[in-house]
Amino acid sequence: MSLKNTEVAEHRARIPANAALQDHHVRVRRSRIRPEKIGLYGLLIVAALVALFPLLWMVSGSLQSLEELLAGKSLVPLEAHWENYVTAWVQGDLGMYLVNSITYTLAAVAGILVASSMAGYALARMEFRGKSIFTVVILAVMIIPAPAMFLAQYRLLTDLGLTNSRVGYVLILITSGVPMATLIMRSFFASQPKDLEEAAALDGASSLRIFASVILPLAKPGLAAVAVIQGLAAWNEYLMALVLFDDNSLMPIQRGLTSFDSAETPQQQILLAATAISIVPVIIFYLLAQRHIVKGIGAGAIK
Repeated sequence: MSLKNTEVAEHRARIPANAALQDHHVRVRRSRIRPEKIGLYGLLIVAALVALFPLLWMVSGSLQSLEELLAGKSLVPLEAHWENYVTAWVQGDLGMYLVNSITYTLAAVAGILVASSMAGYALARMEFRGKSIFTVVILAVMIIPAPAMFLAQYRLLTDLGLTNSRVGYVLILITSGVPMATLIMRSFFASQPKDLEEAAALDGASSLRIFASVILPLAKPGLAAVAVIQGLAAWNEYLMALVLFDDNSLMPIQRGLTSFDSAETPQQQILLAATAISIVPVIIFYLLAQRHIVKGIGAGAIK
């Protein structure tokens, strides 16, 4: 019993020492914050506020009445008009348009990831005749403005019988995003060491097995970056939809926003509410992809 009491007493005596040691570490960390870092953090905070101001203004305007919004006296609504969101959802048929945009974006991103990862890996690791010419062609396609290709794309879809169809529109989104995504994935694969691939090849793995089991798990940061870039591009696309679709029920979310843009009956507060609704899936998608990018960069730095 005396031995046990002695151990308890020694443990209690160590607690103040440990607490003092922790306080010392905290003071050391705080002392490491230099004045120039404070200025940098202040600059970053200002930049973040500037970037967030349009979003805050949009949310504030969506909760105001039309008279209060046009007056523009304050960012804080005198009374929150949540019915603006209900009106935007019902009058703009946003539910239908959101489903269309989510479907198009997910299908386009999936197709772009599959095509660009395979093409990028081939350009980075395989040697074949015409490889440099193929890379130049990809760069040349990226230089051509998207509206300049609308006529050729529409003619091709007409010959294939895919006009006014979801499949045709998704194929246009995929072909528009593959060139840039391929170059991004090519650069990522080229920066990766070949040791794991050579080890898998010595174990008898085929090229397809190496790509699926070794390369793709390492390519998560690159795939996430491509998903973010091409997902936002597919979500914001509207001009080709106007050219391709005759059926209003096939239109993306941007069509729902234009229903509130009228000079005869201005509904700016409803338009802002509809815009706020339309960006919610984009924010969720970006945050999820951002988490994967940060995790992948951290894993790569540790290795």
